[in-house]
Amino acid sequence: MARTITAGTRPRAAGGGTNRWVVLVVLCVSLLLVALDATVLHVAVPSLTADLRPSSTQLLWVVDAYPLVCAALLILFGTLGDRIGRRRVLLLGYGLFGAASALAALATGPEVLIAARVLLGVGGAMIMPATLSILRAVFPDRRERATAIGIWTAVAAVGAATGPVLGGFLVEHFWWGSVFLINIPLMAVILPLGRLLLPESRGRADGPWDVLGALMAAVGVLGVVLGVKRAGVGEALLAPATLAPLLLGAALLMLFVRRQKRRPHPLIDMRLFRRPAFTTSVGCVVLAMLALVGLQLIAVQYLQLVLGLSPLETGLRLLPLTFAAMAAGATGSSTLHRIGPRRMVGWGFVLTASAVLLLVLMGQHDRPVLLTVGFVLLGFGLQTTLFGAYESMLSEAPPESAGGAAAIGETSYQLGAGMGIALLGSVMNAAYAPGLHDVPGVPAAASEAAANSLGEAYRVADQLGGAAGAALHDAARHSFVTGLHVTLVVSAGLLLAGALMALRLPRVMECPAELPDDHADACADEPKDAEAVAGPVGEPDAGPLGGQDAGPVGARLPHRREPAEPAGSGRAAH
Repeated sequence: MARTITAGTRPRAAGGGTNRWVVLVVLCVSLLLVALDATVLHVAVPSLTADLRPSSTQLLWVVDAYPLVCAALLILFGTLGDRIGRRRVLLLGYGLFGAASALAALATGPEVLIAARVLLGVGGAMIMPATLSILRAVFPDRRERATAIGIWTAVAAVGAATGPVLGGFLVEHFWWGSVFLINIPLMAVILPLGRLLLPESRGRADGPWDVLGALMAAVGVLGVVLGVKRAGVGEALLAPATLAPLLLGAALLMLFVRRQKRRPHPLIDMRLFRRPAFTTSVGCVVLAMLALVGLQLIAVQYLQLVLGLSPLETGLRLLPLTFAAMAAGATGSSTLHRIGPRRMVGWGFVLTASAVLLLVLMGQHDRPVLLTVGFVLLGFGLQTTLFGAYESMLSEAPPESAGGAAAIGETSYQLGAGMGIALLGSVMNAAYAPGLHDVPGVPAAASEAAANSLGEAYRVADQLGGAAGAALHDAARHSFVTGLHVTLVVSAGLLLAGALMALRLPRVMECPAELPDDHADACADEPKDAEAVAGPVGEPDAGPLGGQDAGPVGARLPHRREPAEPAGSGRAAH
């Protein structure tokens, strides 16, 4: 199989030499900025609303433009990087992200801020798949790559979790634009470092790039994510504003898949989905985010509106989750090697479900020890699951398709997050609203308004005042906790379904028989005579992609000393 490193680039970083860990630092800082920008704005919304006075629709686009555009363009820029060079796309993303950050920080009107958020989404879509696909090229040895992916996923968790804390600090001490301004000095440093240190890599460039297919994928993902987000904020599923983008997006994605199957040089080789490990890994990412992202938003409301914590205190309460995720990422490589992808992802799901069920014990009063234990188990279990799924997915993809595979993984993450907000938000609303009917002394119109959200219920209760207001306040608080418990149980069920899905993953971590010379001893547990186990190096495997279970490079070997399959079979032990 052809190497993905362009001739003439720096051999040490490209081939896995000493510079590869420096390259990983640059890639992780890139990802940190993108992950921070996804959540850092949330606590700045009241401040920028008072300053710019956007309409409700404009405010919605200020918040949603970045994740919507980023999700829509991941496949486009991931596959473009495979064609023209991932480093080139990444560096362009750096420049655009920095310029858009300056525009957002200095915006004098909502229209300018929305445009800046769109550009930030474009820059984020250029950066995210490029970081993962360059990581795939720089770390050809699966064991080292597993360590690198563990660090990469931990950084993503840190960025998303610390965004509200950092945003709250900046808004409290400066102004809302400072949440964007912090990107500029970091980009000013990382852009020249990226040009100096990052190796160029690309996939096969056979045939023309499918521009029409890339646009179909972008508009299709945008329609699906937009429809899901509308459903998640309370829009009726059959309402035209929700149903139309969902149907259009789904239709375009189906046409995109058909087009890719028929083209001789597709953007994404759909034969990847014939590999059970790849398809299962993508499904596990979707299901993990489906179960947990909506739950995270509800948990933030619980901490602030039920327990009465400030935004900064809420962020600090979530720090144990972040530290646990970092620990899971740091130990993920050794865990994966020791117990294999199937048990790592499956038990990660089970641990996360157990943490979610433990949090059912939360009530209307603060229980900090319970919350801390639950968040630690939640962070460790979730990060273990995502680590195993991402590593298996990326290792199943051939090096020349790394950009497309990374884009599929990131798109799955975004789709799962959007569907989780919609699904768990709907479950929460269905369990919360009935408790506000027939509250003594509260008019029907006030009860209906209070059923929209807990924050709205508190506002209506303050307006009513007296015994009726106090009764509505208590009923809303009680109903929210009841709804939270129902949502936790539903989330745990989804996570346990993910544990069953993980049974289709390989039982042991496998390693390619072909490695660069400086990685010859990387897989210490492998038999010394590779040909005796897997047949002659370079022997073609059966099937269009080297067999359904075959690895991305040549034959594959189990890390454990188990009975080998017949020589030349090229199939992994599962």
